[in-house]
Amino acid sequence: PPCDLVIDAAAEPSVLAGAAGGDVRYVLDTNLGGTLNLLEAARGWRSRVLFISTSRIYPLAALRAIPLATTASRFEIAGSAGLPGLSEHGIAEDFPVAGPRTLYGATKFASEIMAQEYAAQWGLPVLIDRCGVLAGPWQMGRVDQGVTALWVAAHQYGRPLTYIGYGGRQVRDVLHVADFADLVATQIRREALWDGRIYNVGGGRPISFSLRELTEKTVRAVGRRVDIGDDPTVRPGDVPLYLTDRRRVMADCEWQPRRDVEAVIDDTARWMRDHEELLRPVFGR
Repeated sequence: PPCDLVIDAAAEPSVLAGAAGGDVRYVLDTNLGGTLNLLEAARGWRSRVLFISTSRIYPLAALRAIPLATTASRFEIAGSAGLPGLSEHGIAEDFPVAGPRTLYGATKFASEIMAQEYAAQWGLPVLIDRCGVLAGPWQMGRVDQGVTALWVAAHQYGRPLTYIGYGGRQVRDVLHVADFADLVATQIRREALWDGRIYNVGGGRPISFSLRELTEKTVRAVGRRVDIGDDPTVRPGDVPLYLTDRRRVMADCEWQPRRDVEAVIDDTARWMRDHEELLRPVFGR
């Protein structure tokens, strides 16, 4: 039935989807086609649209051009290399967007453009949140998305893991799903924000991890260590580092994430322990 708010959080979320001759139409129809269907419905209802986008809209070449320093456990940003929107805080909304990304990123970027077109042409109230890694209980993580749940599950059920491409030093920031829900609730109350604007949303440098760091924190939370292999192959779509510059959304929405990396891992591990047998068909294979 008609409604006054649509939150578009639906997508095929895998960065590898459609690669190597996979089902390209499925990715296009699900992500871009699905959003267009929602925008058309919202246009008829005159409802607001919150589009949940992704950091994966940023092109691979620009992300791979970020100067990096290598420490024992992670990569760190070592300069801006003249790239706009890049600082020690991470990647801001004006980081370059020209260039190939992945089918997943391209469909989400195209959806952003269409949402802004609906805002401009028909006055549809639109807001776009470009999210980094979201995590927490009830995320059914796989090797191609949901890395925190994947890592916790492997330790919980005693399954091996592999560092792929960067020796486990690749870095992502993470945001607990409850902190993201708090932000969405705040944004819903602030109607002045709904003009097609875009926010980069994530935990930023203070709430980030490398896979090596995630391993040690997961061992502490679960109480088990598993075998981890090392595959030097860099897969299509992989990048060594993504950190969200979250300053704009924090200032405009007066919002602050309250849960750190340890809380994300602990909450995920507790959920998995509490539902160990229920989740075994998903994670225990």
